[in-house]
Amino acid sequence: MKRIFTSFLLSASICSAALAQNIQNNPGSNHGNKFEQLGTILSTPNEQRTASGAPGAKYWQQRADYNIKCELDEKNLKLTGSETITYYNNSPDPLTYIWLQLDENEHSSINNSGYQSSSGMPRATTTQNVDRNAARNGDADNGLGDVITRLTDATGKKLSYTINKTMMRIDLPAPLKPGAQFVFNVDWNYKITDRMTVGGRGGYEFFPEDGNYLFTMTQWYPRLCVYSDFQGWQNHQFTGRGEFALTFGNFHVQMTVPADHVVGATGECINYSAVLSPAKLARYTKAKTSATPVEIVTLAEAKAAEKAPATAKKTWVFQANNVRDFAWGSSRKFVWDAMGVKVGGHNTMCMSYYGKEAYNLYSKYSTRLVAHTIKTYSDFSIPYPYPVAQSVEASNGMEYPMICFNYGRTEKDGTYSESTKNGMIGVIIHEVGHNFFPMIVNSDERQWTWMDEGLNSFVEYLTEERWDNKFPSKKGAAYTIVDYMKLPKNELEPTMTNSENIVRFGPNAYSKPATALNILRETIMGRKLFDYAFKEYARRWAFKHPTPADLFRTMEDASGEDLDWFWRGWFYGTDPVDISLDSVKYAKADVDAKLPAMRQRGAAKVAPPAVNDFEDISKVRNRTDKNIRFETDLDTATHDFYWKYDRGMVKVDTAKFEAMVKAQPAPDAYVEPLNDADKAKYNSKYFYELNFTNKGGLVMPIIVEFTFKDGTKWVDRIPVQIWRLNEKTASKFYIHDKEVASIKLDPMRETADIDESNNYWGKMPEPSKFQLFKQKTGGPVRGQSSGINPMQVSASK
Repeated sequence: MKRIFTSFLLSASICSAALAQNIQNNPGSNHGNKFEQLGTILSTPNEQRTASGAPGAKYWQQRADYNIKCELDEKNLKLTGSETITYYNNSPDPLTYIWLQLDENEHSSINNSGYQSSSGMPRATTTQNVDRNAARNGDADNGLGDVITRLTDATGKKLSYTINKTMMRIDLPAPLKPGAQFVFNVDWNYKITDRMTVGGRGGYEFFPEDGNYLFTMTQWYPRLCVYSDFQGWQNHQFTGRGEFALTFGNFHVQMTVPADHVVGATGECINYSAVLSPAKLARYTKAKTSATPVEIVTLAEAKAAEKAPATAKKTWVFQANNVRDFAWGSSRKFVWDAMGVKVGGHNTMCMSYYGKEAYNLYSKYSTRLVAHTIKTYSDFSIPYPYPVAQSVEASNGMEYPMICFNYGRTEKDGTYSESTKNGMIGVIIHEVGHNFFPMIVNSDERQWTWMDEGLNSFVEYLTEERWDNKFPSKKGAAYTIVDYMKLPKNELEPTMTNSENIVRFGPNAYSKPATALNILRETIMGRKLFDYAFKEYARRWAFKHPTPADLFRTMEDASGEDLDWFWRGWFYGTDPVDISLDSVKYAKADVDAKLPAMRQRGAAKVAPPAVNDFEDISKVRNRTDKNIRFETDLDTATHDFYWKYDRGMVKVDTAKFEAMVKAQPAPDAYVEPLNDADKAKYNSKYFYELNFTNKGGLVMPIIVEFTFKDGTKWVDRIPVQIWRLNEKTASKFYIHDKEVASIKLDPMRETADIDESNNYWGKMPEPSKFQLFKQKTGGPVRGQSSGINPMQVSASK
């Protein structure tokens, strides 16, 4: 029986030691556990959260409005700000204090979260790492983190406060009663860090080639923690991994920056007429109704700005309503393009910001991808509600309301590898998609990372599939998670694990839940039932704070499917799928044929096209769905070298490529005879009994493909409930009118079975490749290729 830590539980009301386990009524038996209802570990329904998974009649959530002024000092790499916050207590509880997040303290040597992991002496390192670790090991203040210079109420009276690492508690002068609001002022500043060496999501990147900076201003202002009905204050320390729990509100933000900087931010700029030249303002107006991206700041203008930095300053003003956060990017390096897209009955400005280093990729794809993403996510959840959606190239990958920071840079000659292009496509779709999960469907990322990253990775997969039917998605299809699922148990933890305690963060929080949901959609529920229920979840919890229980209950409530076994296995457990076809009993009148011998598996200069070697079931179904039209088929502007390369439309000079590279420094079946009476009665019938073992422990449907000797095939999809009365072994009897040549389990690799070698009877299939999880390595710039790429040696570039 697997331990379910208190951090997994879905309600503060059940976080006691007595209820800290995944309780099973019959743990010593081989049945009645995998299919047991989740009632013992889900939160108790109440007036705030109903048993159906919908918000209750007395559901409530807090609100915080911000009026912020800040100034970016590029010369001294410092940000100074002041803000007025209006906090609304919509809870039924009087509050004697409120909590704020000071995320910049992540970088402080004295006010960081204090979380540490095991470390050892490296064989080689950099001077920056030595300096950074020396600062962490001592008590000296490195000068980083938030400096609070003033904290007062609306009348100017000082407020008492306490900083606990990355959190700040403000003690209220009087209890804040239900329905009341509290206005207070905070002045602060901090030293902006070099994001490329110090790490983190916000900071600056310096470009020594042209002497300019690119700023990503994220987690940059003191902001309210969430106070909720299911856990009170969410004031878990910020370690840099677990992301954010945030309160909705309205933002009015003024940013004073160098006059030649271009600023992209959450919300709409309300003073473009003051900060843009007439020519740029005219281009912006044109972009609103353009079907293709319009450059508001051109490449030539961006390059000119790099060469002659301004000394004057300008103030950009942005307004964003009903958002949970605010972020912005600022640089004189930015090319800026945009186009308007109709979504949900209104026009959304899809925009991108990028330096010359990313021009050949971002000018062609970024804004088109932003538009494709918000349209596709709207189809699968709710119509995109905001007026703006933006992508910023910053050698990064992080999301905020209406704006995100991504990667994808070309070589100096303008070419790029296919992996760079596909990585850029994936990261833009992923980060723009976060507008829906968790920026709108606002789950607690710090507690349940998978509700943020996993759900978003799932819809990212659906969106990639609709971008290009040949796109090599790395997560979502069941077979892509196999190598993670087969790892030793000491390297795994349940998906329902707090983000700080996950060893293999990517596959656990991103890939496994995305795969689980895709299996639920394609193999267990079917697209129609799943899509309806998933949209209902998004509709119910848009602009609210859902928990896992709300998702689980809504999916069942809206579909009429009992899925407790699925949540229990895929989200609360670590068991893999490994269903073995142990034996086949075969009987036929007057038939004494020997089974064909099984063949053994076998093994496998210019990089081949990056097309998955296995056509997963989603791709196959999407091609036959008359309602689906792929974006790259509709928009020929997306056809680059690799689009043609994947389809055999261009050729590569392999000799030139090689020269450039060199120049660089199953069990046997058995027969059971029939008696004479059966021979007479069933002479034209073929009888088979298939015996299965659940070796992995995770119960799943059994998908059986019969290949008959005449070459035809037939697939039987056995529901998961076959394991209901015996969770370890199962069998099924078949009668066919044709003789079977071979039997194969999970032919489309839909169930994430970790051992395909025990899935066959009869003739073995041709050997296939499998994918491995491997940590990316390389320099500090994310999303840039290295070495020689096929585009550089194309005969038809």
